[in-house]
Amino acid sequence: MAAGALGGLVAALETHRGRDRAVRALCYGCQLAGAALPGPAGLPGGLLAASAQLSSCRTALRLFDDLAMLRHSCSYGLGPEGEDALVRGLSVLCNVANQLYYPCEHLAWAADVGIVRAGSQKWWTRSTALWGCALLLGILRSLRILFQLRRKLSQHKCCTSSPQSQQKLRAQVRAEVLSILMDTADLSNAIHWLPPGFLWAGRFPPWLVGLLGTISSLIGIYQASRGANSEAA
Repeated sequence: MAAGALGGLVAALETHRGRDRAVRALCYGCQLAGAALPGPAGLPGGLLAASAQLSSCRTALRLFDDLAMLRHSCSYGLGPEGEDALVRGLSVLCNVANQLYYPCEHLAWAADVGIVRAGSQKWWTRSTALWGCALLLGILRSLRILFQLRRKLSQHKCCTSSPQSQQKLRAQVRAEVLSILMDTADLSNAIHWLPPGFLWAGRFPPWLVGLLGTISSLIGIYQASRGANSEAA
């Protein structure tokens, strides 16, 4: 069992998505610990510096994510015909926001390192706003799917449906609830990183940013591991 778990961990870390999830969790975990520990010097300062470097690492690696996102958007298109129209519309808008997010972030990064002569802050703001829009659309899509699943569960309780089908629906409900929690945590941080004056922008203490990011990262790792286990089964 230990060998299987180690093999699964190694296999996950060998993929780009798996390694990004691990780096993301470590990044926010370092920020949470560094901000929660007393004193800016010593270990707390080192943890915060490590968090900043890990965040920069993820930004650089996202330079290569445009084509993967484009392939996903093209493969989804306008969505399958049998899918709910509202879910399809929200999914398409979410894909558009995610697709536009990458070039805005790339321009902000290029301006920061001096490759292009432009103010980086406006591009960071645009990329963060697009990320927030994508998260909000994802939450609305999950709420719509959750509503449909709850209605199906009610219908299954009224008729003689198999326990396996009810168990599958409950698993889908749990997955959507976790997705809502994950996206809500990320959306809270995204709003915090917007210019001051919009909702709670700029008002979160560093430990709260680290906590929300850690929660979101752990949920993402859990969902990815559940998906890998279901595929293996």
